[in-house]
Amino acid sequence: MSWAARAATAASGTVPGEQAPGPSGPSVPPAPPGRPGNTPRKVRSVSGYVSVIGAAVIWIALLGPVIALLAHLSWHAIVSSLTAPGALDPLVVSVESGAVTLGVLFVICTPLAWLLARGRLPFPRVWEAGLLCSLLLPPLVIGLLLIFMVGPYTPIGELLGHLNLSASNTFLALCIAEVYESAPYYVLGAQTAFTSVDPRLEQQAQLLGDRPARVFRRVTLPLATPGLAMALSVAWARAMGAFGAVIIIAYHPFGLPLQIYTTLQETGLASALPFALVLLVVALPLPLAAYIWSARAGRRRRG
Repeated sequence: MSWAARAATAASGTVPGEQAPGPSGPSVPPAPPGRPGNTPRKVRSVSGYVSVIGAAVIWIALLGPVIALLAHLSWHAIVSSLTAPGALDPLVVSVESGAVTLGVLFVICTPLAWLLARGRLPFPRVWEAGLLCSLLLPPLVIGLLLIFMVGPYTPIGELLGHLNLSASNTFLALCIAEVYESAPYYVLGAQTAFTSVDPRLEQQAQLLGDRPARVFRRVTLPLATPGLAMALSVAWARAMGAFGAVIIIAYHPFGLPLQIYTTLQETGLASALPFALVLLVVALPLPLAAYIWSARAGRRRRG
């Protein structure tokens, strides 16, 4: 080794035959294949297969009731049950009451959801806690409490009586029960939809001279529409299946859930299955379509 090489070696602190340390420290030799840091590809593939199989089992188990319904139905039973005189009257009642419920929710609850999303209300946690309490109330309890709130011997019931209306065993009572069972679902979903809208877009529109009402109509509402549609569709499904509060405050007129219950009591399980199928056909397509639309709108927004 020459004098210059020995001087360079002494300055660098390395010994001949060793590798010089890198910028971040001495080099670390790679872990041998048998150590835990290196997961074999075969183990990863087996783990992936097990995960997919487990997810499929859970998915099929969740869809088990629907599979059981389709397995125990026959075309003859469906036709014979649904072609009987008056068999489809509960369907008409459920669709009409559901449409009224959605209209009431959109008009009354949408402003509340927007105020919650934009933090315009004092003590927002108190408002949200009230919504959660309403959401978590058992439907039977809701029906019992509605009797003491809008029943015929309450101040509200007496006021309705002066208007020749009644909130007990009427179409109005059915709509009230469906509104109370589905309103928390819509408000929380609509709040999420408004929260997803960037407030800076609203601020820019206001800087351009638009009034708050115009900003809401031209900016906020279009951007939140897919989420609002999803919230409305969930409320629709909830209203279509409302039973606990309905059976107490609005036993008449019959909707589809009460039709299923009375048929089950009168003629047995098998005869109630066609009406259960009708309820699923009416309640489920709207949420599924809204989910697909909302997902596509979210992908387009993300680019």
